[in-house]
Amino acid sequence: MSGNLRNLVLWLAIFVAFVFMAKKLTEKDRSIKLDLSAVVELGRGGLAGPGEANRTIAMIEDRGGTLRGAFVEPYPDPRGGDARYRTFQSEYIAVGTMPEYVVNWALKNNIPYKANQSSQLLSSVFFSFLFPILLIVVIWIFLMRQFQAGSNKAMSFGRSRAKLVTEGQVKVSFDDVAGIDEVKEELNEIIQFLKDPQKFSRLGGKIPKGALLHGPPGTGKTLLARAVAGEASVPFFSISGSDFVEMFVGVGASRVRDLFEQGKKAKPCLIYIDEIDAVGRHRFAGIGGGHDEREQTLNQLLVELDGFAPNEGVIVMASTNRPDVLDPALLRPGRFDRQIRVDLPDMVGREKILRVHTREIKLGEGVSLQQIARGTPGFSGADLANLANEAALLAARRDKNAVGMEDMEEAKDRVLMGPERRSLAMSEKELKNTAYHEAGHALVSKLTPDAEEKVHKVTIIPRGRTLGSTAILPDEDQHSQSRRQLFNALLYLMGGRAAEECKFNTSTTGAANDLHRATDLAHSMVCEFGMSERLGPRTFGSPSAQVFLGRDMSRDRDYSEETASLIDTEVHELLSSAYHKALQVLRDNMDALERISQALLERETLDGDELDVLIRGEELPPFRRSGRGETRAPSATGTAPGKEERGKQDRPAAGAVLRPPTTQPS
Repeated sequence: MSGNLRNLVLWLAIFVAFVFMAKKLTEKDRSIKLDLSAVVELGRGGLAGPGEANRTIAMIEDRGGTLRGAFVEPYPDPRGGDARYRTFQSEYIAVGTMPEYVVNWALKNNIPYKANQSSQLLSSVFFSFLFPILLIVVIWIFLMRQFQAGSNKAMSFGRSRAKLVTEGQVKVSFDDVAGIDEVKEELNEIIQFLKDPQKFSRLGGKIPKGALLHGPPGTGKTLLARAVAGEASVPFFSISGSDFVEMFVGVGASRVRDLFEQGKKAKPCLIYIDEIDAVGRHRFAGIGGGHDEREQTLNQLLVELDGFAPNEGVIVMASTNRPDVLDPALLRPGRFDRQIRVDLPDMVGREKILRVHTREIKLGEGVSLQQIARGTPGFSGADLANLANEAALLAARRDKNAVGMEDMEEAKDRVLMGPERRSLAMSEKELKNTAYHEAGHALVSKLTPDAEEKVHKVTIIPRGRTLGSTAILPDEDQHSQSRRQLFNALLYLMGGRAAEECKFNTSTTGAANDLHRATDLAHSMVCEFGMSERLGPRTFGSPSAQVFLGRDMSRDRDYSEETASLIDTEVHELLSSAYHKALQVLRDNMDALERISQALLERETLDGDELDVLIRGEELPPFRRSGRGETRAPSATGTAPGKEERGKQDRPAAGAVLRPPTTQPS
């Protein structure tokens, strides 16, 4: 029986008892107490007041000295009927001939008589004295239990909320994690240490006290923790960093103490703290206000990880995608001995991840996971899982028996840019401007000498927040870029605005995002990458720091006003040079720009091979439109749009090689 149902039944029983006792007391109060002589006269038909008819006793019961009965009043009952009854009670000393006298009196006056020699003293005492006391005791016990339950809840407020995972509860293993073999090796070593500590300690080695997993979102940090829980044969405690933080100061520290006390009782064990940045941020730096609860919780966590008292047999795992905001005391050796970066997978890793996520998906003939992996640089494991699931949903929506390559390609577009918005009403002028804008991006990228990124698709179909997009991908995964590559990126970004200028001799707001990204890139080239010939190989300024991270609000600029003016000049020259060069490329190839724009207006989407055909001045194969939109044979490249800006998060600044689709405000 649940607690709520049990409380309801108890309160209902108390209510019934109150009603029963009230009824008994009310009945007792309505009885008329008479002397024995008055009862005798009543039985003889006497004891009537002036103007009243005689009242007659209807029945009488003798309970060993107590007479209880009822007499009939010959007045109409207001509720209906000819007469109404009144009860009475009388007492006498049942000794000698008194009982016999009462019997003879009743028989003489034809009064129904019932003898009940059992005394009513016990029942009278029970209902008059014991029952109320018993009822009060029951209510008191019930209330005390409620108070104790509330007290227990208050006392458990500082208890840890960690979930204990035992062997067999988690079905995830290292076989379900792909693309990050080095990380799996590091974590597998910790598991082996727990299973066979003698193997490592025979040479004097000690088990690591902690391992911190950090990297971009969606790379599989939590999945790795679940795999560790599935592989480990020791108790595994899992908790989120936000579970420590409460509005009351001291609660988080109490939960940390309780968590490690549970861990010490179950050692050897593993404790996993997800999103540790919720509690492990930099402590108060003197500006912007502190957070006493979080800081006390962090202090207690530091003590438990490596404090005065030894903490052996408890290994702490944690994960975050913001290691830069963590307190330095939390990251030092002795607390988190191993800091393991879980980065975005390379092409081989993406193929392995796709094979894991397509185990339960029926793939059709011609589906090449290697080809999809090659066309998805910058995708995280979560992105690839979403891609595989979207492809399965698309195939099921079309009543297919298996997932085909076209489903995978369209799912890739949906993951990158969202579903198509064919119902969006666009004027002919706006549609034409979008076509020339995207054609400018594609043509400049195609005609840029020594360009290492290739155009894979250009479309004017609105998707998500974009009216059109042009996607380019590198031929292989890149982790650094040269100055020439970055300048080529500036040319590509300026291609849309330059095409508007060449065709319409004006500019629109469609290039706002392009200009913003181009300005950021040019500023990084000058101030971060040291790629300015005039300023030389040095950096300028420090990365901005947010006060809510517990850092300084501002820092002194490490360059003069003259240098700041020179930086602005260099950034401006880079952007102007890229813009004018893009203008020159488009003016020298206006025929190709016209052909690509007209093909986009007709077909809505072009791939890299079709762009090459149009640039050479050749005719495209006949195009026919189905109910869903365009229909064409798959291109030889089989590639798809590149990763958007979220793929660049947490990557090295010089490694942001991917060109996300250009966007225009809708």
